[in-house]
This record gives sequence, C-alpha cells and structure tokens, in this order.
Amino acid sequence: MSQSTATSLPTEMRHVALDGFGAPDVMTVARGPVPQPKPGEILVRVEAAGVNRPDVAQRQGSYPPPKGASPILGLEIAGEVVALGQGVSGFAPGDKVCGLANGGGYAEYCLLPAGQALRFPKGYDAARAAALPETFFTVWANLFQMVGLTEGESVLIHGGSSGIGTTAIQLAHAFGATVYATAGSKEKCDACEKLGAVRAINYREEDFAAVVKDVTGGKGVDAILDMIGAAYFERNLVSLAKDGCLSIIAFLGGAVAEKVDLTPIMVKRLTVTGSTMRPRTAEEKRLIRDELLEQVWPLIDAGRIAPVMHAVLPFDQVAEAHRLMESSSHIGKIVLKLV
Repeated sequence: MSQSTATSLPTEMRHVALDGFGAPDVMTVARGPVPQPKPGEILVRVEAAGVNRPDVAQRQGSYPPPKGASPILGLEIAGEVVALGQGVSGFAPGDKVCGLANGGGYAEYCLLPAGQALRFPKGYDAARAAALPETFFTVWANLFQMVGLTEGESVLIHGGSSGIGTTAIQLAHAFGATVYATAGSKEKCDACEKLGAVRAINYREEDFAAVVKDVTGGKGVDAILDMIGAAYFERNLVSLAKDGCLSIIAFLGGAVAEKVDLTPIMVKRLTVTGSTMRPRTAEEKRLIRDELLEQVWPLIDAGRIAPVMHAVLPFDQVAEAHRLMESSSHIGKIVLKLV
C-alpha cells in the first residue's frame, strides 16, 4: 500500500503515447492508468517535464527503455509528491521535487525512485526545476566522477549550447577549470562564452583541433566531453594533453570510427571512457544525486549556476518540442509544461 495526501487520486491520466516509431507526429496525447508507487518509489504529479535527446532516440526506436521501466517517454520531471511507496523516507506528500525518472515523464503522474529525487532549488518553479536533472546527473557522472575534472585543469565541451553543454560549461567553470567549447553559430558561441567558456569555437568555420592546439600552446586539453562520437574521434585524440581523458556520452556523429590513428592513446597515455545514464543501477544514481545535493545544489541556490531555458511549451505541443530538439537551433533546455 502507498501513503498519499489525497484519498481521491484519479485513476486515469493524460500521457504521451507512441503510434509506432518514427517522426515526431507518431506521438499523441492519450489516456491511461495512473501508476502506483512500489517500495522505494514516490508518485509525482508532474507540472513540467524536460525534453532530451534520449527521448528523441526512443521515439525513433533506437533507445528502448530498460526492463521494468515505463514505456512512456520522458526522463526528467518536476512537480508535487502525492504518494509514497513503502520504505520511503525524507519525502512527504506536498513536497516539490524534481528528479531523474527511469521513464514515464511525459505524463500527468510519474513514478520516481526516491534516490533520484531532488528538492526544488531556492526560488525555482517547476519549469526551471525540470530543466535540471538529466543534464546535471549526466555531466556530474561523466565529467566529475569518471573523468575526475579538477580545479586548474582544462576541458573542451562539444555541443556547448545544448542542454548538456550549457550545464557542463557552468559546472566546469564553477569548479575552477579552464573551459573551451564548440558550437555551430556566432550566437551559440557567444552564449557559451557568457556561461564561462574562455574560447568558443564555431565548428562550421574553424577546425577545433587546430584552435585547441593554438590556444593551449600545443599542450592540448586535459579532458573532452563529447556527444558527437565517430566524426570527432581522431581529432579529439589529437586535442588531448598527456594523460588526458575523452568522455563520450552520445553518437550524434556516428558510432563507428574507421581508419582512426590510435597512436596518441599510447604516446600520450590517454583514457577513453563513456557511459549512458539510463542503465545505471538505482544505487549508482542515488550516489550521483547525493553528490549533486552536497556540491552543486548550493551553487544553484546561490544563483551561481542556472539552467539555460530555450523554450517552455504546452504539453500538447510535444511534437513541436521534438522538432525543435532535432533542429539543433536551440540554446539550452526545452521543457514541456503540464500545469
């Protein structure tokens, strides 16, 4: 049995359904049952949900949900706790939380593992809070936990104007790293530099490897956060300093790198790593959540870091939100508003 504030929670809710896989128009708003929290879960009445690349990949059929996860799209939400599963502590009905869901975020109600829920930062509404979890979990896990980026080091952030990129630039800058970024227009490059990048590289006009070599005096950068993959792999290796680390988090430029010179990996003692967030265990995600609350949330509370908001669209404009994401014309986060 779950505990709840309201004895009269609805039995049905609106959610985004997939009419097959393909273009954004396969998404429709349908009605279905309200999920019930299992032990360790909280039920959230969703007020806003973030839109992310993994949602697009799942809609296209290339990123299926893990076993046991909701088939409904959506990995980050913000709203009000309305019910608690057995064994949940630290949260109460009525609390405002945002969190990294395992699926089911594009809905009026969503289950959230308690270890993946975070309080709203001070002064935040649901739309801004919903723009936090996916990018902050991803950047913290890859750039800080796995790569170990520290004060005084340098990092190149690809896709600097994306939700991931704008988060990574701010976090790296806040923790004392020298930040470089790539983006596809002057407007996007300007946005990256305003967020803390000392040099943003327009990849449509410049070779980022040549620029990195120039601005670092030939040394290269200590770390690279990459979402492009194969198309950038060889130039990423060239751009790293000795003992540098390349972290790959997506394959927007392909997953298969052919005829790549791997010599820099040996000569410069490079590390190549990568991860996806969704298959991580609940305990792994809880540890990321705990570190975010301890080390990052105070910076957000103080206004030193904030999500860059590109658009907040009504829930029934989910297809338009996905088209906007796929256009790559946005700077920052795209959020769906339900309430």
